[in-house]
This record gives sequence, C-alpha cells and structure tokens, in this order.
Amino acid sequence: MIVGPFTDAQGLSKVLADTYSLYLKTHNYHWNVEDPMFHSLHTMFEEQYNELALAVDEIAERIRALGFKAPGSYGEFAKLTSIPDGTNTHDAPTMIRELVDGQETVVRTCRAVFPAVDEAGDEPTADLLTTRMQTHEKTAWMLRVLLEK
Repeated sequence: MIVGPFTDAQGLSKVLADTYSLYLKTHNYHWNVEDPMFHSLHTMFEEQYNELALAVDEIAERIRALGFKAPGSYGEFAKLTSIPDGTNTHDAPTMIRELVDGQETVVRTCRAVFPAVDEAGDEPTADLLTTRMQTHEKTAWMLRVLLEK
C-alpha cells in the first residue's frame, strides 16, 4: 500500500464529502421535521449540524495542511460521498434512522482511511479521524435511543 500525504488527503476528501453530505441532510431535517417532539428534534438537529459545520472546516483545513486542494463543490462531494440524499419525508423516525445511518457511514469511512494514515505516521490526521469517530459514534447512539420503544 502506498502511504503518505497524497493517500491521506484522498482519504480525508472522502471523510469531508461524507461529513458535508451529512451536514446537508441534518440541516434539511432540522428545517422540515414534523413531529409532536418538533422543538426537541429541531434543537437537536441544529446542534448536530453546527458540530458538523465545524468538522467540515477542520477536515478541509487538514487536507490543505497536507498540501492538497480540498474538494469544495457539490459535484466533487457527490462523486466522493457514501451518504445518499435524504428522503422527502417529514416523518421524524425515518429522519432519525437516516441520520443514524449517516453517522455510522462517516465512522466506517474514517475506519477505512485510518490504516493508511497510521502507517504513514501522520499523527495529526490520525488524531482528527479518532476524534471524528468518537463524535459520530456518540451522536449515532443518542439518535438510536430516540428510536427505542
């Protein structure tokens, strides 16, 4: 396996695309959720998309620090992301399930990128990926709890 800054930047570009796609989906659901728990979900989704917006910036800046251009267009993100667009539902349980799936997708992408980053000895990127995995795992758990009956 070839490792180094280029490989790290390629992997981070996928993490960035997944994170941005999840940001868009979460923001969409923040606007459009319809449920008796509207206010709670609206607020929770807002907290989540704000966290994702900060993460997008951090990931893109890490790609730049590695010396590469960060993808930044819808077209680039569409080619790189593993997260499908959200459905046109206003049903809160469906939205929550899709957001759980999105959080777990970002974790899988980070895990797939991690070995090359670790092998390259890129500690800052490894630390970033670890932090992202922890955040997405915790958020997925908090969302899953809402689906338990």
